[in-house]
Amino acid sequence: MDFELKILGSSSATPSPDRHHTAQVLTIGNQINLIDCGENAQMQLMRYKVKHQRISNIFISHLHGDHYFGLFGLLSTMHLQHRTLPLQLFGPAGLDEILTTQLRYSNTQLSFKLIFHELDTTVHALVYEDKAITVHTLPMQHRVPCCGFLFREKPKLRHLVKDKLPAFLTPPQLIRLKQGQDIFNENGELLVANLDVTREPNHSRSYAYCSDTKYKEDILPYIQHVDLLYHEATFLDELQHQAAYTLHSTARQAATLALKAEVKRLLIGHFSVRYRDLNPLLEEAQVVFANTQLALEGKTIQVLE
Repeated sequence: MDFELKILGSSSATPSPDRHHTAQVLTIGNQINLIDCGENAQMQLMRYKVKHQRISNIFISHLHGDHYFGLFGLLSTMHLQHRTLPLQLFGPAGLDEILTTQLRYSNTQLSFKLIFHELDTTVHALVYEDKAITVHTLPMQHRVPCCGFLFREKPKLRHLVKDKLPAFLTPPQLIRLKQGQDIFNENGELLVANLDVTREPNHSRSYAYCSDTKYKEDILPYIQHVDLLYHEATFLDELQHQAAYTLHSTARQAATLALKAEVKRLLIGHFSVRYRDLNPLLEEAQVVFANTQLALEGKTIQVLE
């Protein structure tokens, strides 16, 4: 099953000709999740051939325009192209009011059901679950209510070792073995030990998206050992005072969090428009955490099992 992140936008408050506002697509199997929806998101979806009608869930971290100004345009396009599938929208309080006002004054009645889930951005909480994944909020500290999102695959089934399986096992017993259970007879006697006939399941993958925030170590327990961490890195560390004033982070701070959380890979983004050359931000982060990459427009990152 695919677990793939695509970067649509990586700029902070002001876009530039080659960097758009924040938006990402996380594809897990057949499910497409849009994470934030800055201005021009739908144009980027078309540019990188992501079928917007297949988006199942949209997660909005906070109500600064560079993270959601593209949302109403995208919803309008879905409507004009006669979408009928329900769409789940997760976001802070007030987002529903904004969309309701836009729909009312544009005299638009969406052709599909939009299901809004209001988020408490101050807590780490389960907000979405299906048979394959869970999504939890990650409390950020910014100038408006803001949260990140932690996507995790659920534990996977163990693999059966076919040449070690006794012939008498029934399909229900095989399922129990895949679930990690031993098999007993009616008298409670052990027939088949799970560890004798199975091997470890595939790795359950994880992605943590840390949106706009000051450096914040209290989320470390939630993101420990994730496969891929995205963290904003608006400034170089020489502007740490500016980062503190605006409640943003520096590249060095993002890397420090990745190091302390012992994550496998770090992506940095949300770059200030003042930086035309992003290499200094990358180099600053890599001094602290070597496995750092830039969240560049169009970049695709595969997370392997």
